[in-house]
Amino acid sequence: MTSELATIVDFIRYAASRFNAAGLTFGHSHDNAIDEATHLVLSSVHLPPDLPPAYGNARLTADEKAGVLALVERRIATREPVAYLAGEAWFAGMPFKSDKRALVPRSPIAELIEDGFSPWLDGREIERALDLCTGSGCIGIAMAVHNPRWRVDIADISGDALALARENIALHQLGDNMRAVRSDLFDGLRGERYDLIVSNPPYVTDAEYAALPDEYAHEPKLGLTAGADGLDIALRILLDAPDHLTDDGLLIVEVGESERALAALLPEVPFVWIEFKVGPMGVFALERRDLVEHAAAIRAAAAR
Repeated sequence: MTSELATIVDFIRYAASRFNAAGLTFGHSHDNAIDEATHLVLSSVHLPPDLPPAYGNARLTADEKAGVLALVERRIATREPVAYLAGEAWFAGMPFKSDKRALVPRSPIAELIEDGFSPWLDGREIERALDLCTGSGCIGIAMAVHNPRWRVDIADISGDALALARENIALHQLGDNMRAVRSDLFDGLRGERYDLIVSNPPYVTDAEYAALPDEYAHEPKLGLTAGADGLDIALRILLDAPDHLTDDGLLIVEVGESERALAALLPEVPFVWIEFKVGPMGVFALERRDLVEHAAAIRAAAAR
């Protein structure tokens, strides 16, 4: 009986049990039922994810109980990601508004931002940075917050996503330090050059998308799919990035499970595949000079 539930911990345990029993898929910021239940319960009572454990014994009011239980049932019935239900996701230790206008923030690039992009940017002077295919704006905004001296642009082809990103810029009070540009990759950024370009573009293959769990159907398809091999967008970025990087500029791109396809397609390109705390995650770093040196091979691959 849910009437026996009283504390925050009670509701987290109950929600996790219900999620597991319902066979939900976890892949939007969380990889297990307990973390997802914690997100749902704490967000619904307007508490942060780093709440001290002692507060776990705090009792919910009748209205709070009803609200949490309604969200638990909605998560099970609709398969909507918790971030959309709560209207909030956390990325690089920061809160972001999250809804169906953009993918739920969840890139491993958060770890790079929190670590100062070390060792990749060690000894480099960064003045301008770009977050390409920004979605909710999470990567670019986190870069700007963690590096207040940088001038950061964010860009996306989706007007809806950029509207959400601008709300997140306002949330973090970065309106005077950031620029949001509607652009089909680099098309709206002609003449702009950056010391660092970071991108988490669409990279899901058509076959992979068809097999995704129901949770992913709530996200904009535009932000997920990239053709038969998942490389349609990544190859365009590789092709045009040299024109938008400074001479010593660095490109960092997430391609996820399409890593193998990209490495096989361009074996001569010296991609540096970044190791994260949990292991490789399909994110590469590449110097501008390497992009220039292998431009012909990249152009041929993109043409194919």
